[in-house]
Order: sequence, then C-alpha cells, then structure tokens
Amino acid sequence: MRRSLFQYILCGLPAEMAQTVRMTLLGAVGKIPFGKWLLKRCYAPKEEGLGREVFGIHFRNPIGIGSGFDANGDRLGELSALGFGFVEIGSVVPRPQPGTPRPRLRRLRKEHSYVDNSGYPSRGMEYVLHNVRKRTPHTANLVIGCNIGKLTASHVDNSPKEYLRVFRNMYQYVDFFVINIACNTAAKRFVPRTREEIQSLIEPLFEFRRGQLDYRPILLKISPDLTKEELDTVIDILIETPLDGIEAVAGSLDLMPEFKGAATGALLTKRAIEIVRYIAERTEHNYPIIGSGGAMTPDDIASMMEAGASLVALNSGIRENGFKLLRKGAERVKK
Repeated sequence: MRRSLFQYILCGLPAEMAQTVRMTLLGAVGKIPFGKWLLKRCYAPKEEGLGREVFGIHFRNPIGIGSGFDANGDRLGELSALGFGFVEIGSVVPRPQPGTPRPRLRRLRKEHSYVDNSGYPSRGMEYVLHNVRKRTPHTANLVIGCNIGKLTASHVDNSPKEYLRVFRNMYQYVDFFVINIACNTAAKRFVPRTREEIQSLIEPLFEFRRGQLDYRPILLKISPDLTKEELDTVIDILIETPLDGIEAVAGSLDLMPEFKGAATGALLTKRAIEIVRYIAERTEHNYPIIGSGGAMTPDDIASMMEAGASLVALNSGIRENGFKLLRKGAERVKK
C-alpha cells in the first residue's frame, strides 16, 4: 500500500512515539466541531453488503481494531467514527501496571514488522471501566470486545482469580470477551498450553455467565508458537466446552528469537493465516474465528477471511499503513 505523507512521517519516529502521536492527534480531531464527521467522511467504508452476524452479535463490517491499539479505551468514539466494525480493548488487568522500561516496541523496517516487549502497560480495570461505561451517541452501537490478560508481577496461581475479577466487572459493559492465553510480551511470560491450565482459567467464567441474564461470548486468543498437538488441544476445548470461538493469533516468540519480545506484522502473516485455516477446517467452519496478527494489506485481510476468519482485527497494519487500510480492506473484502 502507498503511504500518505503523514504516515511516512510517523514511520520515521520511534514506534511507540509514533503510536502516541497518532492517538493524540486522533483525540484532538475528535474534539473539534464536526471532527468525528470528518473522520467518517475520510476513512469509513461504505457499509452496504458488509454487515454480518457473528456469535449472535451484529457487526456493521468484519474489520476491527485488535487489542493493544487502544488498550485503555481512550479513543472509542473516534475509532467508531472511523468506521471499524469493532474495537477490542485491552489487555485489561485488575490493577494498573507500567509495563517494561522503554524502548519496548521495536520497528523492523525492512520486514514491515514489530517486536513487542511492552509487558502490557495498562491503567487498570477501573480506568477502562470508566471509559466503557460512558457510552455516547458515537459509541452507542459500537461493538466492544474486552481482551483479558494476566498481571505480569502476580503469581501464576492467582491467574484464574484475576481473569474472573475482570470478567465479572466488565461483563455488563462490553459485548464479547477474549481470554488472552498468549501473554508473551514481558520477561515473565504466561502462555498456558495444557488442557488443565486453560480450563482452570475459563471454567470460572462459564460458571459466572450461567447466572447472568445477558449472554457474552467468550473466545481464546492463542499463540502462533503452539505445536500441532497443543493447537489440537485448544480446538478440542473449543468443541467440548461452552467456548464461542478463537482469536488467532498473538505475537510470536519464535519468529525473531534474537530479540526480546513477540514479533508481529508482516513476518507473522503467513503463520497466522495457516492457523486460521487449520482451525476452520478442523472445526468444519462451525465456530467463529477472529483473524489477527499480520493483516498488513487489503489482500492480507481478504486472505484471512478466505481462510475461514469471520472477523479480522488490525493493529500493526494500521501502525504501518494508516487508517486508510480499513476502507481499502473493506473494498477488497466486498469484491
């Protein structure tokens, strides 16, 4: 994709600074009179023929923002005005955590990729709750997903309680949940791989949901570094439990082992599409899949959906190519 002049400038900045500038300017535009109308005019795709029902929720289009882009839900109104089909906030954790020391996001220019060693910086659940509670006319119909992660400093044994605490408190304010079992962007990583480890996290969530009047879908976000046997275990859990789907995939520790952190971006594209296709074929396309990781171009988005993804979540693709990727991707999907 051809970049705009503004995008060229952003790509000349350190990666984390570029994202801060992008989100600050996005917020500034959203506050000026007719700012959100201008964002919609410039970037939002035409919605005819793009809407779809996925796990019982209507999405105006299948292309959304993945976790880590607006982690604390600060720009929900602006991202809605841009026309995204959904926004996945998070990873949300029970308490604020600063993440790892900067610099913690490395841009690999030749590879059009990033290495994320951020450790999931977050302002914490209470801050995020404040943002998602105050729905405005611009976010009233926005589909919001909540990605739940683990506090980096806490002991592994506390993880089920941490996930349940966020799940219970956010339940009434978001539309679906993504349980992150690939928390791999910090030195103290958390990537449960066995049936027992995974079910210890999700069973308390199922139990809480059974007692609620409203139904919130629950998905697992998985690592691209799982072996075939480990991936089969996740798929078996999907089939045999009340899970609603899978998000594939998070960043990879194996692709760039010489760097600290998880690789995302174009380096991940092929592997992410392969995993989406494998899950879709093994489940006979009976379960929703959110394709994430490596969707950098309109063709990547289309390939994800052709492989079996119901929805596609963007992150590195927007950082690399700007918000116009949404409209271009939607046009490609409609062909």
